[in-house]
Amino acid sequence: MSTNPHLTMDPKMMGLGRSIAVLTSGGDAQGMNAAVRATVRVGLYTGAQVYFVHEGYQGLVDGGDNIRLATWESVSMMLQLGGTVIGSARSKDFMTREGRMKAAQNLVKLGITNLCVIGGDGSLTGANDFRTEWTGLLLDLVKAGNITDTEAKKSTHLNIVGMVGSIDNDFCGTDMTIGTDSALHRIMEVVDSITTTAQSHQRTFILEVMGRHCGYLALVTALACGADWVFIPEMPPADDWEDHLCRRLMDQRGRGSRLNVIIVAEGAVSSDGSPITSDLIKKLVTDRLGFDTRTTVLGHVQRGGTPSAFDRVLGSRMGVEAVMALLEATPETPACVVSLSGNQAVRLPLMECVQLTKDVTAAMAEGRYEDAIKLRGKSFENNWNTYKLLAHINPPDVKSNINVAIVNVGAPCAGMNAAVRAAVRMGIIQGHNMLAVHDGFDGLADGQIEPINWTSVSGWIGKGGSMLGTKRSLPSKIMEKISQNIAKFNIHALVIIGGFEAYMGGLELVQARENFEEMCIPMVVIPATVSNNVPGSDFSIGADTALNAITLTCDRIKQSAAGTKRRVFLVETAGGYCGYLATMAGLAAGADAAYIFEEKFNIKDLEMNVDHLVQKMKTTVKRGLVLRNENSNANYTTDFIFNLYSEEGKGIFDCRKNVLGHMQQGGTPTPFDRNFGTKMGAKSVLWLTEKLKICYRHGRIFANTPDSACVLGMKKRSLTFQPLTALKEDTDFEHRIPKTQWWLKIRPIMKILAHYDIKLDTSEHADMEHVLKKSY
Repeated sequence: MSTNPHLTMDPKMMGLGRSIAVLTSGGDAQGMNAAVRATVRVGLYTGAQVYFVHEGYQGLVDGGDNIRLATWESVSMMLQLGGTVIGSARSKDFMTREGRMKAAQNLVKLGITNLCVIGGDGSLTGANDFRTEWTGLLLDLVKAGNITDTEAKKSTHLNIVGMVGSIDNDFCGTDMTIGTDSALHRIMEVVDSITTTAQSHQRTFILEVMGRHCGYLALVTALACGADWVFIPEMPPADDWEDHLCRRLMDQRGRGSRLNVIIVAEGAVSSDGSPITSDLIKKLVTDRLGFDTRTTVLGHVQRGGTPSAFDRVLGSRMGVEAVMALLEATPETPACVVSLSGNQAVRLPLMECVQLTKDVTAAMAEGRYEDAIKLRGKSFENNWNTYKLLAHINPPDVKSNINVAIVNVGAPCAGMNAAVRAAVRMGIIQGHNMLAVHDGFDGLADGQIEPINWTSVSGWIGKGGSMLGTKRSLPSKIMEKISQNIAKFNIHALVIIGGFEAYMGGLELVQARENFEEMCIPMVVIPATVSNNVPGSDFSIGADTALNAITLTCDRIKQSAAGTKRRVFLVETAGGYCGYLATMAGLAAGADAAYIFEEKFNIKDLEMNVDHLVQKMKTTVKRGLVLRNENSNANYTTDFIFNLYSEEGKGIFDCRKNVLGHMQQGGTPTPFDRNFGTKMGAKSVLWLTEKLKICYRHGRIFANTPDSACVLGMKKRSLTFQPLTALKEDTDFEHRIPKTQWWLKIRPIMKILAHYDIKLDTSEHADMEHVLKKSY
């Protein structure tokens, strides 16, 4: 952890006497408003003055009304808006020294020495150049008599922190830039719509997506929709790609597919550098194959619409981190960007990231495409490798004679089918025979087991729920029947996809190894539940889809409350005893409070929340939104809190309640859940394949070590396998939650953004890392 002296200060005093300006620059991206809102509110929380800079760098140059003081209320109702409320512009004036002198003068006159820039690599590079020549600009301004010596001495150095806002996700060193997830939502909405019409007419659809010289959007779209082919700038196709593509499309039709989907990044090129356009591909497919082919160029629809829950949380967390980074900075601190890596906040030296981004461009220009893929980062490389493996059937000549069974357990959730599809196809690629188990452990006991092949899972990636069928039953009472069927169907390995029941069921199967030798096979549990309560993983498949469903509903509720005024809505969310959905939805929707089991509350806390809402009704923001996790408290039920708020708010506000129920389990999976499920499913089978090699003795499989039955989970920055038995210590079995949950640390952010007077723990703030030292 950092030893910065600012960390010993009260966070509410850190900004006293200081001023922060926030601007958005370059192309707009969904989630920028969340970042602006968080920067303003956390800046005000620290005691700083915060200024909006309207119209990007042009507003900085023009000054006047373009640089205005921000207030708490001025960023209300911004979270759910796409684009950037404070405007963005590409400024030619700022590119000149004369323009930057004007910008410096405007900042000095207002006493602003901290600048938060939300934009792409060009915008952030411009900010660093501005910072580098700051001293020289001030000297020239003093000489010209535009500022006084005293004013110059008060503004001796300029602190810069950047947040990357770009739908292209083309900034190296960061997992996801603000706006990328929302752009993927827009793209997948179009793909899902096109898929239905393409199947009706047996058509080939070619979709061109944005991304400039970065293929991230195209690659993840291809992975998330199971496209037949993807063209990205980082990896041009082989010289004979035309023949290969036509063979692939014919092969898919020959297997019974009624449609073909081809994704093209706008910067896609062939190996000789010539552009590959959607029209070029259409002509090829039409002329060679005679297929009915259509092209769709998505264009600026990808930038539009409401930001996804992920982008709101990302923007909010980055805004908090940006303010802390600015206020902790010294003259020696290099300009940095803040971002997320996994679920960890990171600070990275700005110019190291810019250099790495330039290195990618150079590698592509020089034909070093493998280097370009690696330089994009581990996430990009993993996506590319997974896509290559799953894109088309290429089974080995020799079968493994291994039978791998896949079962869904617990409540259904979006993304389960994506994991099943990836596991099935990866298994076939490894030469295994794949078996589908219907209706959970009951189906395993009753023999509802059948072979599942490559085409069986076609189209599953975008379907919600569980195509295999799932039940909550645990195996302990039917263990003998399960062992008989494992022997009867000669099952050598098991993939269990589900929530806490999947974890519990896996543990029971491991414990049964003492009595049933048939259970001595490798097993892997893939967490898939809206509740996000499986030990061993920071995220579960399905939680992102549920979170977006809740957030969208809260947006509509807030809109209703804003129209009627003086109304507070109480919304009950799912999750069992796990408060993940309530907390994250609270952050994404801008809730006033979120009651959860993990953070105990009493009548005094409820009274404080009512008082908070009473005070809020005196401002221009005359509405309230309160979330309650379904099992947060046995006595303070949703009805109890509703009645309390209704009684205490009489004459000041009225109250309404909504119980969201099973709508949180439904719907088509989000791009994140499709991608996450695909990578988890594929990785689980690759791991099982290696375990089977280790466990093969004397002509049979025998696995009874703890590490032969694992949970595959996302921990901090990577997918890791952890033995089921090792996770027991970190499990609260009574309440079906892990004992340690990472997201509890960000609950104070939600409260501060809702204007509660609490202390922010700054001990968890990120140290500066060096992106160039990472092992790409």
